[in-house]
Amino acid sequence: MASSVTRGRRTQHERSSAMRERLLDATVDCLVEYGYAGTTTPRIAARAGVTRGAQVHHFGAKADLVVAAVRHLAQRRSEVAVRELDRATTSADPLGVALELLWETHQGPLFAASAELWIAGRTDPVLAAALREAEPVIDEMVLATIAHLLPADRDARPLRDLLYTAMDVLRGILVADFVGTDPGRARRRWLRAVTELRRTLPEQPPGAPR
Repeated sequence: MASSVTRGRRTQHERSSAMRERLLDATVDCLVEYGYAGTTTPRIAARAGVTRGAQVHHFGAKADLVVAAVRHLAQRRSEVAVRELDRATTSADPLGVALELLWETHQGPLFAASAELWIAGRTDPVLAAALREAEPVIDEMVLATIAHLLPADRDARPLRDLLYTAMDVLRGILVADFVGTDPGRARRRWLRAVTELRRTLPEQPPGAPR
């Protein structure tokens, strides 16, 4: 009986990890609902259901917490994208699948929270420094996942450049849509951009393997 009870109890590490995840999820929720200025550490702790002391134990500064939260959600989005890789194995258009996944990974709270931090970082040097470290990691997570969908026989550099350009274009479209009233406008603009971006890729050389 004693051994069964012991197995049912969470370890200190498991409890600490669960509390950390609650804090990260609560931070993203606050960024989306209140913006960066309205996202305070007491508000985050209250939403996560933890004490202020527990929050400070895990994350000493607000900038550390919000950047860790965006990275945390980006990791989860990347994991979802990995599970979608099977869609490309039978697709006649793996690049199209990759671009669609790029769209999907920028939906939901991740992009809204990230945009809040980019704007706030313009006048917050501490946050800006933290973002400079986090952003390349986040971008690489998304692009490395999508790269698995692309044909190995194509020159990797043009495809990689296209994905970076596509991500820049998509982010511009979504930022402009924050004040839009047409729920389908961003999607239409993205599909139009995809058509134009695909035209920039060089043709495969004759006889290249598929």
